[in-house]
Amino acid sequence: MKRWADMIARMARLAFWPALVFALVMAILPKPPELPTDDLGDKFQHMLAFFTLTVLAGTGWPRGSLVRAALWLSLVGVGIEVVQAIPALHRDSDWRDWVADSAAIVVGLGPVFIFRRIAGFPSQA
Repeated sequence: MKRWADMIARMARLAFWPALVFALVMAILPKPPELPTDDLGDKFQHMLAFFTLTVLAGTGWPRGSLVRAALWLSLVGVGIEVVQAIPALHRDSDWRDWVADSAAIVVGLGPVFIFRRIAGFPSQA
């Protein structure tokens, strides 16, 4: 049982970094390319990105603190909004985007708790 959990953790660690870079680049591009999720709205895209990052971080580092991971990811969301406030980027900074990010982080902790419980990793807040 432990072997499959370690493999999933390794894959999640490898996927986390490209996902983070993708989210950051899309957030700061002055004119990002169109995506299939554009019709669902900006908040949906924020939530999808941060849910994904939370699940990847929580499963990728299964012995790490979920509170610390959630706080760091929330800080990334704040950083994105600060950068989007730079006029030269022609982006809109909105505190509600950070709220959407944070809500998605909290929701993303659910699957991580389940994974850690099933995989037998020590539960750590």
